[in-house]
Amino acid sequence: MTAPSKQIAIELSQVTKVYQRYNTKHFATLKSALLQRSILRDLQPNETFLALNDVSFKVAKGSTFGVVGRNGSGKSTALKLVAGITKPTSGTVAVDGRISALIELGAGFHPEISGRENVFINGIMLGLTKREIQNRFDDIVEFAELSEFIDAPVKTYSSGMYMRLGFAVAINVDPDILLVDEVLAVGDEGFTHKCLDKFGEFKRRGKTVLLVTHSLAMVERFCDEAVWLDSGRKKAEGDPKRVIGAYIGDVNKQEATFLAASDAKAQKTVSTAPAPAKPAEAAPKPADPTAPPADMFQASEGRWGSRLIEITSVTFLDQSGQPRQLFQTGEGLTLRLNVKAPSPVRDFVFGVGIFNAEGVCVYGTNTSIEEYQSDSLSGDAVVELAVDALELVEGTYKVDVAVHSEDGAPYDYHRLLHTIRMKSPVKDIGVYRPKHRWTFSPTVRFKDNRPQRG
Repeated sequence: MTAPSKQIAIELSQVTKVYQRYNTKHFATLKSALLQRSILRDLQPNETFLALNDVSFKVAKGSTFGVVGRNGSGKSTALKLVAGITKPTSGTVAVDGRISALIELGAGFHPEISGRENVFINGIMLGLTKREIQNRFDDIVEFAELSEFIDAPVKTYSSGMYMRLGFAVAINVDPDILLVDEVLAVGDEGFTHKCLDKFGEFKRRGKTVLLVTHSLAMVERFCDEAVWLDSGRKKAEGDPKRVIGAYIGDVNKQEATFLAASDAKAQKTVSTAPAPAKPAEAAPKPADPTAPPADMFQASEGRWGSRLIEITSVTFLDQSGQPRQLFQTGEGLTLRLNVKAPSPVRDFVFGVGIFNAEGVCVYGTNTSIEEYQSDSLSGDAVVELAVDALELVEGTYKVDVAVHSEDGAPYDYHRLLHTIRMKSPVKDIGVYRPKHRWTFSPTVRFKDNRPQRG
């Protein structure tokens, strides 16, 4: 590992990391492998896995740099290369400064000895002298909130206690460069706030922080720059908001593709199922999205009806008229039904029902409830329901659509066949998010650290 240029703390230059995969398809036990004489054959590398592919980025001294991406994108591999835990297959990794890595917290702890002894051993492993550890010992124990348990064997600690102690030791090494890999799930909410405050302190003191996390809000809040890795390649680098925007856009695109494929599969399955011979056979299933929820729970995914009027396609449109299945809370949405009546029909009702993932009816309406009196329908037609602002909290919702007669006999009913997903930067609960605002008297104060909402 070489030293980077004077104002750069970390530099990856055309770094590629290749791992070998081994054939373990027939390798059940050591005994069976020995009996079959297959152990050498099965442990031959027969495939490679490209964890990082020609990745380059620089982290300036004193900056906080975020690394984002899906699981398996190469984020943790990049951190391990910087930490010196592993070496690149090709390319160079240059680091200037003393490193403390919050990657595998407590990896050097011995379960049979006390927390006190482990603090000294772990501190020495991280480069501290015994005197330095003694001077920082009380701060470490206080930060980890383990004063009552510090002399107990580590094997008696809960997983949260174990991780808190590892975090406390690593954070008190006082490094030039801090490497952080998804370690904020090490305790309760109070401890998480302490960790965040510590990161803020590092930033104020001009320390360099390389942060790998799935928390995009944290990257926006703390980081000066960010990089997005995907399948081992660098996709974007620079301003955190721009990088996160590109990343979210790609995630949403793939999510939408998955939703569309899932819906298409469900619709294909029910379209090949035989339709009921008589409307009476469909009676146990609801014929109207506005039926009582108790009836809805009895109906599973499916499609039924006489097809006197058929729903030929269902499309969700955004405010610009483009088809989508992912929407932001508060966005407008238009549900378009393409329908077809081979012969003229005078008695018809169009209905829509929205259900959350638990099957709770969020909203249901139909043209009869809204006092539209049917007159005639023949041939191809388009029916649209426009919602100016869909104020649903983040989550996945199923949309039922139906056309039936005034007395409820189904012509075409689609149950749990169409999906929309709502996204929101605010993680509130329930199903409905009304427009609202908070007001406070002058004696009620909050820290000015809320993310800016666009």
